[in-house]
Amino acid sequence: MVGAAAAIGLAKLGLSVAVVDAFKPQQYDPAQPIDIRVSAISVASESLLEQLGAMPYLAQMRKAPYRGLETWELDGCITQFHADQVSSTHLGHIVENRLIQLALWRCFEHDLDITLCCPAKVSQIEYSQDGVELTLDDNRQIAAKLLVGADGANSQVRQWANIGLTGWDYGQSAMLINIDTEIDQQDVTWQQFTPTGPRSLLPLPGKHASLVWYDDAARISQLASMSNLQLAEQIKQHFPARLDRQFTVANKASFKLTRRHAQRYYADNLVLIGDAAHTINPLAGQGVNLGFKDVAALINVIEQAQDSGEPWWQTATLQQYQRGRYYDNQLMMSTMDLFYASFSNDFTPLKLLRNGALKLANIDGPVKRQVLKYAMGLQ
Repeated sequence: MVGAAAAIGLAKLGLSVAVVDAFKPQQYDPAQPIDIRVSAISVASESLLEQLGAMPYLAQMRKAPYRGLETWELDGCITQFHADQVSSTHLGHIVENRLIQLALWRCFEHDLDITLCCPAKVSQIEYSQDGVELTLDDNRQIAAKLLVGADGANSQVRQWANIGLTGWDYGQSAMLINIDTEIDQQDVTWQQFTPTGPRSLLPLPGKHASLVWYDDAARISQLASMSNLQLAEQIKQHFPARLDRQFTVANKASFKLTRRHAQRYYADNLVLIGDAAHTINPLAGQGVNLGFKDVAALINVIEQAQDSGEPWWQTATLQQYQRGRYYDNQLMMSTMDLFYASFSNDFTPLKLLRNGALKLANIDGPVKRQVLKYAMGLQ
């Protein structure tokens, strides 16, 4: 998603872009089951997708708007955010990752200088006199002034550039569970903290929802081995009462929680964006939104360099990109870690303190509206 967005944005600046991808996303059919991998796309990310031309294509597929966001631990101590508080129609959309990628790939067909190399993998990267040269597994070669690493958490580009990582494993895993419900499409995403990890719901299109169950790795492994019927019974026992009990489990998957942050986002003729630069605790669903912010920042600094007649591929420009993104990403990652650490502790005084803070945070006012705008990517 993030790499495709960067390709379109840079091509719109008049640059010649090659996209290397190992797999083509499966084409959309409305009869298909909803994918397990979804993202909460913020209003700011929607704005970027609109600028790139992808939103009209996404509108032809499926997505679920959410207007409310609620977080609590103890009953009566809840923080509720709503789109009405910032005079907005919605806070964002829950969209399948594949559909976002498909909508962006449709933009490749526009009058842009984009060459799609797919299916293909990079077998070798070397510096050349004019920049970087890639050799693909089908022996094609690509010469570029700038290599954009948007190749995920295990980035081959980052490793080749010898850019180190800081971070840790959280010792927990998360299970994604798609359910079919009896009730109509919901418009509130919610999350309850428990001593073993949060329990969350994301609305999906139609009578569907995505549940996220955080717990220690052994417990998630145990849940993953259950049948859908057995898992449904566990959900009914351990999710909050507000979850309608008339549902069936349609699909499930799990992953480990890790934090990774590249020590820098650039090298000579090379820049990192998205998960190649940072992976965040998915607590608030901000991962892809941070990636789209990276894209917007990279497009902006390259456009400024072009306007000034400066070499847009050189270190000075890439340093500006890092200055614009590194500390903002660090702030969001640290904030999520603070929430994670605070709510993972069952120490009674701390428990009372954090629930009091949630109750206080629910008071409508300028601070609450600023927090909401930040969550929407508008600050």
